[in-house]
Order: sequence, then structure tokens, then C-alpha cells
Amino acid sequence: MIYIGIDIAKNKHDCCIIDSDGVVYNDSLRISNSRQGFELLYSSILSILPDKDISNVKIGLESTGHYSTNLQNFLYAKGFKLSILNPLATNLFRKAQSLRKTKTDKTDALVIAKMLFSDDTKSYSPVSYQIQELKSLTRHRYRLIGYRSKLKTSVNRLVDIMFPELPDLFWSIHQSSSYALLSILPSPKDIAACHLTKLTNILNTASKGKYGKDKAISLKESAANSIGTNSRSLSFELKQTIRLIQSVQHEIDSLELLIKEIVVEINSPLISIPGISYTLAAIILAEIGDVKRFTTPCKLLAFAGLDPSTYQSGKYTASHTPMVKRGSAYLRWAILMAGRTVSMRDATFSAYLSKKRSEGKHYYVAMSHVAKKLIRIIFHLLKTNATFAPQI
Repeated sequence: MIYIGIDIAKNKHDCCIIDSDGVVYNDSLRISNSRQGFELLYSSILSILPDKDISNVKIGLESTGHYSTNLQNFLYAKGFKLSILNPLATNLFRKAQSLRKTKTDKTDALVIAKMLFSDDTKSYSPVSYQIQELKSLTRHRYRLIGYRSKLKTSVNRLVDIMFPELPDLFWSIHQSSSYALLSILPSPKDIAACHLTKLTNILNTASKGKYGKDKAISLKESAANSIGTNSRSLSFELKQTIRLIQSVQHEIDSLELLIKEIVVEINSPLISIPGISYTLAAIILAEIGDVKRFTTPCKLLAFAGLDPSTYQSGKYTASHTPMVKRGSAYLRWAILMAGRTVSMRDATFSAYLSKKRSEGKHYYVAMSHVAKKLIRIIFHLLKTNATFAPQI
């Protein structure tokens, strides 16, 4: 059996080829992240196989984000058996091999190859193109929401400088009526000088009739007595930031429509769970990928990083330990969010949350128990492709 460890990088990959007896065939093969580099690796593997039987070859590489995607697809298309290793596991295995503090790409490739000797993980197999699309889209959505959050923080900063009394007049300065007002009248000076009829029309139109003349009068009075700073540059920045937020929100809305379309195509049983939206279902499906990778709900729980840590030494065993929080942070967030919404809409989950709270557990601790219960439900539904049935 031939074992090949590959240390992934952005522009190049270091490879180590050994056999089941530990004989090193090549420990210094460095290939570029290109078609020529991939073909060099392929020809190097074939050169040490007298019968050209690639079924006797096992290749391992770390899960390193998008840098390994193209190489994985190339090797899988050639028919090789691939194993994707956890970087944390390879790091601990490397440290256990020597007391010296050494780390190079060459040694990492050798460590990965050696780990394949006893590695019992299932061979890599690409998920469906729909799941791949969902993963790409949901990660893109995450980045857009992060960008939108930064823009909203900028709006908060600008309002605190220019019109600090404004947040007390709206339930949120990020609501549409507030944005409409600040897009036209960005400073308290502009609001105070605005005719009452025009200000009333702006508020009435943007709020769909919720705000009227009384709100306009309150705004004019607060603006006239505001301690805020009137600045042309800050006014310009505020208006531009609001336009950026609205533009990003439009892109997020378009993105969520596409995500919903793909989830409908998949027809996943997760949608049958009350409280799980198309977006949450998309994130969960994208991060789990092929549920067949997990033999038990506990392994899926560990992948989400929701399993509790353990600590025992001598006669002491810790009774209160934190959540591990390893694995997919995206999946962990989605499961916790889904646990909150499902417990609001399903009687069984609501009762389970109340039970944990009655035991004296903190709300977030109780929610972690709800999330674990939900993981078991999700695992069963995806394994059996069954529809969620509320318990009576």
C-alpha cells in the first residue's frame, strides 16, 4: 500500500510518498498549484506503481479551506482514495512525534502520510453540486452580513456625533423611516430648518402611515435643541453609508432568494421542522454535507463543536466544563439559532427548554441542551429522509 501525504499551501503543495513498511519513496516532492503541478504528482505516483493499480494508493491532506479544492477534485477524478484530515489532529500527532519544536511543510507532509497508516476516516467523496452551491452562497451571505454590520456600526457612530438625541425618537435608527429621514436631512440643522409639512410627508411615506405630524414636531424640537455637531463631511459620510447599507441589503435579499430556490430543489426534510427557515436549512445542509460521513449523532454533535469538554485527573472529575467549540462555527451558529426558533414554535422543544430552565440552568446552557436535542432530530431526518412529526 502506498501512502501519500500532501501539505497544502496557496501556491504550492509539498508531498511525501511512503509505503506500508515506512520506506520513503519521495519526501521532497513539491508541486505548483497548477495543471502542470497536478500532472507531475500524478506521473510521480504512477512511476512507483509497477502495475499502475491506483487502488493501492491512499492520499491524505488537511482540510485547509479553498486552497485544496482544485487538487481534491483532480485526484478524485483520477480515481484515488482521499482522506481529509483535521488540522488539529495532524498538529497534535506531529507534536507527539518529537519533543523538538520543529515545523516545516516537508515534515507536515510526512506526518500526514504516517497518519494514514492508522487513520480510519472514510474516504473523501464530493457532495452534490447543490450542496456545494449552498455552501458557497451561505458563506457569501455570512460575509455580506458582516460587511453590513460594520456599516451599521458606522451609522451609529455618525448619529452619536451629529444627532445623539435621535435614537430616543425611533425604536431603531436602522429602520426604513429613520434611513429615509437621514438620507434627505442628515443633520439636526437640516431637520430643524425643514418645513413641518415636508418633514411630516417624509416620515408618513417612509413609515407607511405609522409616523405623522406629532413625530415630525418632536423631531424638529429635538433637532433645534440638539448638542450634535453639524458637519458637511459627516453629513456626506452618513448619507453614503446609508446608501451602501441599502445596496448590500438588496444583494442579501437577492442571495436569499437563490438560496431558497436551491433548498426547494433539494426538498430537504429539514424544512418540515417548525422554526427552521430556508436560510437556516441551507446553512445546516451546506455545513453537514453528506450525512453518511457521520455514523452517530454524537459525531455530528462533535463536528458542530457542541459537545461538552471533559476533565478528569486522579479522583477529581470536573462537573462544569465549557463547550468544546471545535468544528464548523457556521453549523454551530445555525443549530443554536434553529434551537431558539424551534423552541418557540414546537411544543415538545418548548417544554424541554422549560424543563432545563426549571432545573436551574442558565438560559444559554439550556439552549445548548435544546441544540443537542435538535442535532439528534436532524441526524435522524437526514438519515431516513423522513418528515418531522411533532410529538403529542
